[in-house]
Amino acid sequence: MNGPLDRAFQNEAREQCDAEVARMFYTSGLSFHLARNPHYRNSYFRSSTLPGYVPPSYNALRTTLLQQEKRHVERCLQPIKSTWSTKGVSVCSDGWTDSQRRPLINIMATSESGPMFLKGINCDGEYKDKHCIANFLIDAIKEIGYQNVVQVITDNAPVCRAAGLLVEARYPNIFWTPCVVHTLNLALKSICSPKQNDDWYDKCSWISEIAADVGFIKFFIVNHNMRLTMYKDHCKLKLLSIAETRFASTLVMIRRFKEVKKGLEQMVISPNWSLYKEDDVGKARAVKEKILDEYFWDEIDYILSFTASIYEMIRMADTDKPSLHLVYEWWDTMIEKVKAAIYRKEHKQLHEQSDFFDVVYQIILERWTKSSTPLHCFIVQNGCKRILVVLLHTKMPRLQGKEKNVLSYFSDDRARRDINVEYASFSMCLDDFGAIDAMNDRFHMEPTVWWIVHGASTPTVTTRFENKEYSRIRVKSSSYKESVTQMWDIGGDGFDNLGEEGVGMLEIANLSLDEPSLEVALFTGEDITNIVVD
Repeated sequence: MNGPLDRAFQNEAREQCDAEVARMFYTSGLSFHLARNPHYRNSYFRSSTLPGYVPPSYNALRTTLLQQEKRHVERCLQPIKSTWSTKGVSVCSDGWTDSQRRPLINIMATSESGPMFLKGINCDGEYKDKHCIANFLIDAIKEIGYQNVVQVITDNAPVCRAAGLLVEARYPNIFWTPCVVHTLNLALKSICSPKQNDDWYDKCSWISEIAADVGFIKFFIVNHNMRLTMYKDHCKLKLLSIAETRFASTLVMIRRFKEVKKGLEQMVISPNWSLYKEDDVGKARAVKEKILDEYFWDEIDYILSFTASIYEMIRMADTDKPSLHLVYEWWDTMIEKVKAAIYRKEHKQLHEQSDFFDVVYQIILERWTKSSTPLHCFIVQNGCKRILVVLLHTKMPRLQGKEKNVLSYFSDDRARRDINVEYASFSMCLDDFGAIDAMNDRFHMEPTVWWIVHGASTPTVTTRFENKEYSRIRVKSSSYKESVTQMWDIGGDGFDNLGEEGVGMLEIANLSLDEPSLEVALFTGEDITNIVVD
């Protein structure tokens, strides 16, 4: 056991070192995903090559080294801050609860150079009204410099809208912009979970009934150990239990339920399901009947079919890719797909009337109208201070806020007149904008590239505006997504794959301030995991 190869590779020493590191994790209660932290890995690699190296002491970690790291972080952030005066900033806020169930509000600044975390505010014991939230945003604006801020971005909750209007009243050059993803989620919530006092309750209550049946089956299985054991024998995927404050929570649960349909059917027709009599026999019989009911699965298929395009748009908008200039096109396409799915189910022609589609369309339209702001008339990129007027799919009702935008940025009458003339040239495809290449390239080029190539005929806009699209999701390096340290800061060993095949960022993203309780508990069965994602 102690041959030449073992001595050459120091296998015994390596095993002892592994045991000591593991013991450090166990005795300190450290999370296993700390092992994915690149700083942890680099520190052990370097310390092993430094003879006599002694790790820093407790006092050094909490004093001198902490101050040294703080200065290092400030130096790293300085290049980002230096661009704020020329590129502008978006101030973003998001509410959530941590593992100790403390209500927190994050404030971030995002610009062309990247996002920056400004502060996390513990709101425990505070009444989060419009004045409270507005003061948090105003403090961040003062820290950045109001002249550098283009917009504040929040959820669509009434309290956030009111806070945004207070910010606009104090700083006329700053806009409040609602979150598009949150708008879609609220629309889905109204469709899938209607309240009895809603006008559309009669038309949509069947969806909530199906969702309730799915929840009933899930809880019966999860809350009975033997049933859960049977489920695990037949299904490889866990039954998701998503908090109501999460994006598309009802759809996420139903989609997973559909994925395990075959396993559920095999489970309830197996002899073990009928032989086990120690729990609620009546509920077990009801679960079996519902799972074997083809009408039940047909309704699930229908729900997933007409909501698929809404769910797809949520996923497209909730990424780190520039997408604001595509939102209107996505929105129109989404409505068309929703209509096609409903009419296909009802065996109707598109020119016929569908009461259910009318209700769904009205819900979506009302949500969008409530969330639409004057700034949506423009392509806003990365919270830029200067705005590029490149709405590629212009429609007249969407231009109602143009005057407010122009007035906010140009107090000089002559400058506004020049901007309006050039904007009209762009909107009506006059001068260089009417060239064949300019028209065709609108649908194929990114706005920045398009404007550089075809914007020479509007010197005032070109000089006073630029475009860098706002992206509300932080951007990570490729190693963060691909190497052994992938996503080290958001999950543990149970979240090895957060892509299309896994749980997905969508399913663990947390909403915020419009809910009375900000729950973060998630998942399933015997293991309940608390996860917080900014």
